[in-house]
Amino acid sequence: MQTDTIAAIATAMTNAGIGVIRISGEDAFAVIDRIYHSKNHNKKLSQCKSHTIHYGYIYDGEEMIDEVMVLLMRSPNSYTREDTVEIDCHGGVLVMKKILDTVLKNGARPAEPGEFTKRAFLNGRIDLAQAESVMDVISSRNEFARKSSIQQLNGTLTYKIKDLREKIIYETAFIESALDDPEHISLEGYGERILDKVKSMNQELDRMIASYDNGSILREGIDTLIIGKPNAGKSTLMNALLKKERAIVTDIAGTTRDVLEESIQLNGISLNIKDTAGIRDTEDIIEKIGVDKAKSYIEDADLILYVVDASIPLDKNDASIMELIAGKKCIVLLNKSDLETQVTEQEITDRLDAVILSASAREGDGIEELEAAITKLFLSGEILQNEEVYITNIRHKDALIQARESLKLVQESIGSGMPEDFYSIDLMNAYVELGNIIGESVGENLVNEIFQKFCMGK
Repeated sequence: MQTDTIAAIATAMTNAGIGVIRISGEDAFAVIDRIYHSKNHNKKLSQCKSHTIHYGYIYDGEEMIDEVMVLLMRSPNSYTREDTVEIDCHGGVLVMKKILDTVLKNGARPAEPGEFTKRAFLNGRIDLAQAESVMDVISSRNEFARKSSIQQLNGTLTYKIKDLREKIIYETAFIESALDDPEHISLEGYGERILDKVKSMNQELDRMIASYDNGSILREGIDTLIIGKPNAGKSTLMNALLKKERAIVTDIAGTTRDVLEESIQLNGISLNIKDTAGIRDTEDIIEKIGVDKAKSYIEDADLILYVVDASIPLDKNDASIMELIAGKKCIVLLNKSDLETQVTEQEITDRLDAVILSASAREGDGIEELEAAITKLFLSGEILQNEEVYITNIRHKDALIQARESLKLVQESIGSGMPEDFYSIDLMNAYVELGNIIGESVGENLVNEIFQKFCMGK
């Protein structure tokens, strides 16, 4: 356990109404006593009760720096489980820096990035998965990311990991006990009995691992590409989704020459939308550059919105587009439904595995259905209902994969009729890998690397 006292500005380094300077460590109360003067010159803050707020002034020697409110939190009932003091001052950058300098001169040292949360982890208040979710909450870009991070901060992922580890360690202990005392504990038929349990655990791991692809996409935003032939209504669709006139719309085919990029919030998730040039064979050099750029974005897109002008028959350009997007997560919008339709759903499904919707982007018809279809593709039901866990951290995914591989080795050992001590080795490997997620078996270097990514003061 670290015993030195750290301090940092916990709010953004910009002018604001309020600024917060946080102090944590065994000398936190001694530091505040040296620099705080109450309005009525009563007893020192170190003599006051925990979780109380005090009005007064911060002094640097004889110079008054600012009028403040000071919050006291005694160990272990604080974020870090250490004695903690938070100074609420006026939110000017100069004022906050001056108070922090005064705190540092009087016995504290500058906190490293994420050091307050690191101490919360090292002192056992939160585990490593919860610590990582703290930064995820701060950096949330949409409602999904926020809810996912809050769930993990509240221990939803931790509960699942601990539950799996308890099941694994129970079986490991049973094997070891039986090997030590075969006269009283029999392993006869044990392989068959444990096989169903291992399969069940692997199914749970499979679900968690499978959630990563959507989870990471939803956390960062869905990279969405609008493609189609010229004049199919791509820019009109983008404007309808944005609910503003962002893209230029004309009846002239090939109006969009470059890629337009915007981001929107849709049912709690983010869409990073790119409106591209219409894809067709063209001799126009500038338009051809736009077409080539549109094609280049297809491979990296998480979602393709393929806009088809349903008022005219499909042609070779449509065939080329469908060939390019085959295998991608795709929604086909049969646009211009307000006109006589010349394209059937069957013509699309014969060539492409995709969700197909009818719409008129110009009239706004079908936009709600499109939004619902996008949500359904990436989420089942309401966001994170029933404590569903989405894995959004690649470190967690890797550890889950390693744990699953170890449990698969247990299944193989059972199938091959191997001795029970072989099960024990692989079960313990799975146990350790799962422990890496919550920080029960990670090294100091990894811990330091994780917390270096945090912002100052957190």
